[in-house]
Amino acid sequence: MMRTIAPRSVLSAVALAGLAAAVASGAAVKPNLIFILADDLGYGELGCYGQEVIATPRLDRMAAEGMRFTHFYAGATVCAPSRSVLMTGQHHGRTRVRGNAGAHNPAAQALKEGDETVAQVLKRAGYVTALVGKWGLGDVGEAASGHPCKQGFDSFFGFLNQRHAHNHFPDFLWRNEERVALPNRVVPVGGDGAGYATEAKVYADDLFADEALKFVRGQKGRPFFLFWSMVVPHANNERSGALGDGAEVPDYGPYADKAWPNPDKGHAAMITRMDGYVGRLLDELRALGLAEDTLVIFTSDNGPHNESRHNLTRFNPSGPFTGIKRSLTDGGIRVPCVAWWPGRVRAGAVSGHVGYFGDWLATAAELAGVAQPEGRDSLSFVPELTGQGVQARHAFLYWEFHEGGFRQAALHDGRWKGIRNGAPDAPVRLYDQQNDVAETNDVAARNPEIARKIGDYLSTARSESAEWQPVWRPAKKK
Repeated sequence: MMRTIAPRSVLSAVALAGLAAAVASGAAVKPNLIFILADDLGYGELGCYGQEVIATPRLDRMAAEGMRFTHFYAGATVCAPSRSVLMTGQHHGRTRVRGNAGAHNPAAQALKEGDETVAQVLKRAGYVTALVGKWGLGDVGEAASGHPCKQGFDSFFGFLNQRHAHNHFPDFLWRNEERVALPNRVVPVGGDGAGYATEAKVYADDLFADEALKFVRGQKGRPFFLFWSMVVPHANNERSGALGDGAEVPDYGPYADKAWPNPDKGHAAMITRMDGYVGRLLDELRALGLAEDTLVIFTSDNGPHNESRHNLTRFNPSGPFTGIKRSLTDGGIRVPCVAWWPGRVRAGAVSGHVGYFGDWLATAAELAGVAQPEGRDSLSFVPELTGQGVQARHAFLYWEFHEGGFRQAALHDGRWKGIRNGAPDAPVRLYDQQNDVAETNDVAARNPEIARKIGDYLSTARSESAEWQPVWRPAKKK
């Protein structure tokens, strides 16, 4: 289990103090909670995080009106396990789903009965719960145990599995357990049936934005939790890249006249379109008089991709960090995170608090006035958001990766990053993020005790899983 510097009794006191402060200030004891998750959006792809080419005015304004986190991490470096960490509050070595299992083992990419999710916790606390967009933790058939309607969500509209979500113009989506036909026409191509072409009519994320706003408008009195899991700016048609530019959108928006390749135009247009979706939601909350009663979190499930073959140099999507999606360096796991709650979260705040996806469960539970389940690696960041109470901090954060050979990484004391690959007893590469955010200089030889401490932690951090056994492969020589 992940160690912390604050004992349970202290955390309980902090939680009670936070709730008491909420009552005293006149704020809702059970605020509405909206968690917006972009797909494959890099740390450096928003203006408020240094992006200079892609326009994101509404998210920049959201950051100016709320709190921008500079040291916040996704649950994993790829989609499914990152969402599993988010939903269960267990770190990557303990959560159920630890990788993108693929079409041949769908059950390994599904939550099971007994995997208590944040939606289940909030539903027990009286919340109306909804999921809009990409799920990736359950399906029909072998993976039915992980269906969102069996994991605490009252309603669901979107993609069940992430392979289906690779096409932004699908011919159907799911509403709860019913297939809903769309006017898009998907045509298989190629003798092996692995590819497809699309006759595009409606864009999935446009439908998700409409659905999210519809859900918010329909709530009357009861607190609600909306998990809006977008697909943008993930590449589409990634299974058959030759058939499209990999970043297809209804239009290129302000980038139509740029002298760029289409993948670059499409990638930028997806992010600006996403920015508009968020702006619509915040405007709607204000119009409904719900802004001061609603915490909105915006973040991304992992680092930026290059599956649409767009120009990474043009956009510098990882910002100052090294690596992209599928990397355990910070470019693959450190993500933008913006919190917005008028009247409760201080406008224009910039936080260096070190948190990660697993902390959402404890945060939501505290705000709902209930205890989180036992055995979680989750610390509430309500004190950081509100400026009230004592903020607990993690001694370690943990990640692993199973594609192309098992790898592990841990962050110690918010400063020291250790990465191990090649063998369970391989030396730990150590980086001092305080002085080397790009993780370019291995300082293990100069800090042997810290390297040893992280190595010991990596050897004990994960629990055994029959479906996610480490397969070590020798590290490639540089």
